[in-house]
Amino acid sequence: MTVGISDQEFAQFQRFIFEVAGISLSDNKKALVAGRLAKRVQDCQAGSYGAYFRLLASGEADAEVQRAVDLLTTNETYFFREPKHFKLLAELARASRPPGAFRVWSAASSTGEEAYSIAMVLADCLDGRPWEVVGSDISTRVLARARIGHYPLARTTHIPPVYLKRYCLRGIGEQQGTLLIARELRQHVRFTSVNLNERLPTLGSFDVIFLRNVMIYFNLQTKRGVIGRIVSLLKPDGHLFIGHSENLNGITGAVALVAPASYRKAPSARRSQHP
Repeated sequence: MTVGISDQEFAQFQRFIFEVAGISLSDNKKALVAGRLAKRVQDCQAGSYGAYFRLLASGEADAEVQRAVDLLTTNETYFFREPKHFKLLAELARASRPPGAFRVWSAASSTGEEAYSIAMVLADCLDGRPWEVVGSDISTRVLARARIGHYPLARTTHIPPVYLKRYCLRGIGEQQGTLLIARELRQHVRFTSVNLNERLPTLGSFDVIFLRNVMIYFNLQTKRGVIGRIVSLLKPDGHLFIGHSENLNGITGAVALVAPASYRKAPSARRSQHP
């Protein structure tokens, strides 16, 4: 049986998740950390949270570090969350005339609902023109679920009925009560592991980036670093969507507010210093 987590041990995990993912855990998250890690402490026969932390810090347990990150990151999402963003996305897609594919990045895609919501809009609005959605997350566990595209029907209530009929397959028999995203949609969506707090991998540039309800976990310095890296992959005139409880005041001048929680990058290399 795992013993309780001490204040000192909790502080170690606060530093751990901040250093790995840039996430700032408040002091009232002590019980959450203890609950989420308890089974791993037991399964690793660590005996205490302190011993489990030493395992993570040893440099000899990369797979366990990823498991701990998966457990300590919060993944809350649903289809067509914050509908105004998807309405604006549809308008941008219809008005676009890019020389190549219209590309959108769901930068904290969790189990994939946001990425597939984006995909439904693009498939509907781009009239056969090429498009691609990239979904990323730091958690490999949720990415594995996202790639499958298989969800309980209860999680699909916000999908517009026309999209449900066109892009989703209802399970029958043993799969009754579930829904599978259609293959022709899934083949346009690519999921990859990305730590926004580190140098980004080669992802290409994007017409639209969704970075919603992520910055609430970061301090100001981390926010500036993350937004700087994100905006560098946004095409001129590209749009960035953040959560409605978030803002970019004092964080960047590279994008300007155009609607609630919606920003646009300047169309030329010259940037305004004040959004």
